[in-house]
Amino acid sequence: MTDSVNRDATDLGSRRLWTISRADSPVVGTAIHDGDGVRKSLLNRFALSASERLREEDPFTAFLIDDLPNKVVCHRSRFEVDLNRGRDGAVYVSPEQAWGLNVWRDPLPQDEKARSLALHDSYYAMLRFVLKEVELNFGKFVLLDVHSYNHRRTAPDVETNQQDAPDINIGTFSMDRERWAHVVDPLIAHLRTISVNGMNLDVRENVAFQGKGEQTRFIHEVFPATGCAIAIEFKKIFMDEWTGEPDRAVLEELRRGLAGAVPLLERILGYGQ
Repeated sequence: MTDSVNRDATDLGSRRLWTISRADSPVVGTAIHDGDGVRKSLLNRFALSASERLREEDPFTAFLIDDLPNKVVCHRSRFEVDLNRGRDGAVYVSPEQAWGLNVWRDPLPQDEKARSLALHDSYYAMLRFVLKEVELNFGKFVLLDVHSYNHRRTAPDVETNQQDAPDINIGTFSMDRERWAHVVDPLIAHLRTISVNGMNLDVRENVAFQGKGEQTRFIHEVFPATGCAIAIEFKKIFMDEWTGEPDRAVLEELRRGLAGAVPLLERILGYGQ
């Protein structure tokens, strides 16, 4: 397995914002909650340890999208700024915004909050620019907005009922579902062919999550006829969500399966025809 499976906890990692990889393809992958970096001025303000923050971050999602042609990977923790929330809620200031967690030792000063919100502004300015280039080159694009979610929230040995927690949840709330059915339906069918430990994955739409995040909303607003943004939530079957330890074999299977969707999506968009 490549080094990209290892999360970056170095000083350099705390300063990096995001990494962009561009390729000749209309398929884009993002991992906007993969990061655990935070700027130094916030470190002593957290009431949460790094391991406590890790439980609500999306580790290894950058690894899952590593074989997609175009990629955006964010390196800052969602506890500094949550890029998948609207600007008004992108900095957690109360437990109600953060799964009941008390994020800060003391109320966050306004200047620190403003610095975090500036990252939110910069990210969406960057994303608009990158996706505009893809649109200009290909006419239409598909963005796979990859996340992960906990299924043993109450205790390490207590699992959420499978009925309420598919292995992959596809979120389509903000899209014109009829317009993009020819993309979403074949993608779901493909993901259902991925086999982990001898079992095909349970892939369902709008069950555990509906895809109400800011990134998909933004894309469908800015690119209503040309951008199909699909929220993909992987249940954390690829790791121990309490210790952070990855299951490398499962990660490899999921990565290969996601990469296998690229030729399908390119074909649907008419790439190379």
